[in-house]
Amino acid sequence: MTVLVRSATPADFPAIARFTVDAYRDDGQLAGDHGYDKKLADVVTRAEAGELLVAADESTGQVLGAVTFVLPGTAYAEVSGDGEAEFRMLAVDPAAQGRGVGEALVRACVERATALGCDAVVICVRSFSAPAKRLYARLGFVRIPERDWSPFPGVDLEALRLSLTS
Repeated sequence: MTVLVRSATPADFPAIARFTVDAYRDDGQLAGDHGYDKKLADVVTRAEAGELLVAADESTGQVLGAVTFVLPGTAYAEVSGDGEAEFRMLAVDPAAQGRGVGEALVRACVERATALGCDAVVICVRSFSAPAKRLYARLGFVRIPERDWSPFPGVDLEALRLSLTS
């Protein structure tokens, strides 16, 4: 399967909402009643606040994953600072996981940040999300524990950074 990363269109929004909530729920990230599922499902707001990218199966056009790319100071930026880009809410349809979709989305965010002249890309990951941590480590992201934070009790986020300069 060849994955094509492109900008999301409104026609993609229902699928993005569905599989983002499903992927976060399957990963145990929606335990508790903090309402994050509603924020994940609000694809329209995400698309307005940043660049919403999708990964689609090139032969069928089926949308398999999505991510929100943002810059510091924007509504969805959490840990990015000057010269850094950030991505949020990366999700792969549970039926498509393990096929390189997440990696394609991360690489697209890195390419976008590089094209914008950013020095680094930063992200947050749940402390227990081993598959995500493995992916990010393999791509060169390193922990920046001084930026770890918790938006809700019991939701511990670890900050990671990929330097784009040598």
